[in-house]
Amino acid sequence: MATKAITANRQMVRAAMAAPYLERDEEHDLAVRWKDNKDQDALHSITMAHMRLVISMAAKFRNYGLPMSDLIQEGHVGLLEAAARFDPEREVRFSTYATWWIRASIQDYVLRNWSIVRGGTSSAQKSLFFNLRRLRMRLAQDDPALTESAMHSRIANTLGVHAKDVAVMDARLSGSDSSLNAPMSDGESGASSERMDFLKSDEPLPDEQVSTIIDEERRHIWLSDALDTLNPRELRIIRERRLAEDGATLESLGEVLGISKERVRQIENRALEKLRMVLTTRTPEIASM
Repeated sequence: MATKAITANRQMVRAAMAAPYLERDEEHDLAVRWKDNKDQDALHSITMAHMRLVISMAAKFRNYGLPMSDLIQEGHVGLLEAAARFDPEREVRFSTYATWWIRASIQDYVLRNWSIVRGGTSSAQKSLFFNLRRLRMRLAQDDPALTESAMHSRIANTLGVHAKDVAVMDARLSGSDSSLNAPMSDGESGASSERMDFLKSDEPLPDEQVSTIIDEERRHIWLSDALDTLNPRELRIIRERRLAEDGATLESLGEVLGISKERVRQIENRALEKLRMVLTTRTPEIASM
């Protein structure tokens, strides 16, 4: 499959280089035929004559680690978009107009596929992504003693972005994506592990989880035993006021029980005091918490 792709790519490049250049009048006539009549032959002639422009533009982005054939295909998409929007009556050469669309299409592809972590898509972020390495190299040549923070500040001023954004992008461009399932050596043992195995977990340790479960079950038993000492009205008020997810108001409980809200408050306080006394008397552990 890889050999076929390379062969097809070479054939496309040879065909593009063999395509004749278009004179201004010929280019204008073809553009009019395509715009007014949707003449597919005219479109094919225009695009083939400018495929060398696509290849040249794609070559400028080959250092981003993406297949050259994919870059050329994306550039061809931009070329077709330019042909669809081109107005031959403006007296502008098609190559001048198409260059922007070809570059934009390739840049969007690079941004989408360079890393699994998506970067910014604003014009400022795109400018930072595609110019950072060039500016960094130039500044390093001009002043080898320049510190990282000073370099980031100068680049930020040049591109009109924040220095923090420059630092983040610089860190991204200096590294590459790593799979969490990538195998890692376990030292002298030679055992194979994955990067995922070395990530720190925020979850409690197994013994802590078991201890928490036991404590919760114990508290539940203590509370259930204490609630059994309340009379039905006290139990209802405590359950609806303190144990329900949406606690009832004093007024609403008073209407249901046929008493004033002040009386509900008194019964609730008496029930809470009873619970406190029972819990501290029967379970000394609670008193020490």
